[in-house]
Amino acid sequence: MRAILALVMLLLLSVPALAVRPDEMLADPGLEARARTISEGLRCLVCQNQSIDDSDADLAHDLRVLVRERLTAGDSDDQVRAFLVARYGEYVLLNPVMAPHTLLLWVAAPVVLVIGGIAVVMGARRKRAAGQAALTEDEAKAIEELER
Repeated sequence: MRAILALVMLLLLSVPALAVRPDEMLADPGLEARARTISEGLRCLVCQNQSIDDSDADLAHDLRVLVRERLTAGDSDDQVRAFLVARYGEYVLLNPVMAPHTLLLWVAAPVVLVIGGIAVVMGARRKRAAGQAALTEDEAKAIEELER
């Protein structure tokens, strides 16, 4: 039973490797390696957070074929990416580009982290300051009565 379970687990782990079909692959190993490199950086528009190299979706298959067609036609890697961005928008890139229109995307996380850190420090200082306040006479008498 364990052997069957281990075999099933191994098969499940190898499923993403089967996304690129043999009929898609190029005969030239250099072009195929370039196609794989480009495909790893392109988002499957159906799966949304998976590269087209790992996706089994029909659109991912079409994009992989398109990448290979462009490479075979003589396009450079950057030209292939530019073609796909022009056709599908920057969302097709898994890693967004650093540009003025994406500045908020790049800056937002560190800014929120710093603001959160400042809020935590200020909250801790307020709590510490509130805990060090002297007791009034009435509060001291109430504590003495409770201790008896």
